[in-house]
Amino acid sequence: MKRQNQSSVVEFILLGFSNFPELQEQLFGVFLVVYLGTLMGNAIIIVIISLEQSLHVPMYLFLQNLSVVDVSFSAVIMPEMLVVLSTEKTSISFVSCFAQIYPMIMNKRVFMKLVMFSWVSGIMVATVQTTWVFSFPFCGPNEINHISCETPAVLELACADTFLFEIYAFTGTILIVMVPFVLILLSYIRILFAILKMPSATGRQKAFSTCASHLTSVTLFYGTANMTYIQPKSGYSPEAKKVMSLSYSLLTPLLNPLIYSLRNSEMKRALMKLWRKKVDSHAF
Repeated sequence: MKRQNQSSVVEFILLGFSNFPELQEQLFGVFLVVYLGTLMGNAIIIVIISLEQSLHVPMYLFLQNLSVVDVSFSAVIMPEMLVVLSTEKTSISFVSCFAQIYPMIMNKRVFMKLVMFSWVSGIMVATVQTTWVFSFPFCGPNEINHISCETPAVLELACADTFLFEIYAFTGTILIVMVPFVLILLSYIRILFAILKMPSATGRQKAFSTCASHLTSVTLFYGTANMTYIQPKSGYSPEAKKVMSLSYSLLTPLLNPLIYSLRNSEMKRALMKLWRKKVDSHAF
């Protein structure tokens, strides 16, 4: 695309699901309920683990970190998505769009190192990627046919050669998304063999049920993220990209509290313990 007047584009317009105007109100209601459920479920986990000393171990601290990430991710994406669904057309500034793209024995020291590595590496990669995307000239049109400012959708509007960035995005997706996904799958294969050796049929059934729900969440997140980012200018239709984006930006943060935490017996006991304390405090 040839460069035109680069000052013509000062904001973007998110189209969302404007191709289906008859569904806007229903989608708004569904997404609002999902968003509130996501905030409530993850907030409960964060509060329970923070207040209950018996849960201050790496396993639950990791789950608390996951809830913080889910809440942050949803808070960046969902409010703007709800605005898009409640209006015919909505504009978003460059700054707001920029913000949206954005084997050992476990102990607390290892936990802190892993958490810090995940946050620091994630912030570094996101900063480089987002800064690079917004260094491209945007000459028009300025309508983003997506539900949020995701890199592939914004990149389609750049009027410059993005080949090097696509190579970077492909490599980054392999290292940051594909490699962890494969490692997780390999770990579950080992877990599967361990489950098969369990003598109790009830125990095997319970373990299979837990692993199946975990793998569902993992596959939903990593699978759709891979399809979206492995090739920024992919051949998927805009509507297919929106559905894939919803899978990891809307459903995964909602499912994670249910799958990883609220089904856990220790989490349930901690919740009931805190609830009884609250009831007893109001009784006197």
